[in-house]
Amino acid sequence: MTIKYTPDHEWVDIAGDGTVTVGITVHAQDALGDVVFVDLPEVGKSFDAKAVAGVVESVKAAADVYAPVSGEIVEVNEALRDDPSLANSDPLKSGWFFKVKLSNPSELDGLMDSTAYDTLVKNS
Repeated sequence: MTIKYTPDHEWVDIAGDGTVTVGITVHAQDALGDVVFVDLPEVGKSFDAKAVAGVVESVKAAADVYAPVSGEIVEVNEALRDDPSLANSDPLKSGWFFKVKLSNPSELDGLMDSTAYDTLVKNS
């Protein structure tokens, strides 16, 4: 399991089969507060990297969820749709948002490792 991060506070778990799982980071869910709604993309829809792929709403704010890489949505987390609080209680595991079949795997090279992401969060 290899996890990378975006400056927009999404995490990407890279599977060996050309797909990635995407969710929001602990920092993002802390900033948002209690998540009450998620708008997930449709399976089969394709996105370019950095395009808005969904929305997460909390008692404090709403935020866009960006596609960290280009590709096709192959699965969404229906459990998260039914229980948005999973984004708070387990953001890095059961609170994942969607899975993407990569169309340009080299885009992963532009994402941050945990050290770079931790530095970003500390300096923001």
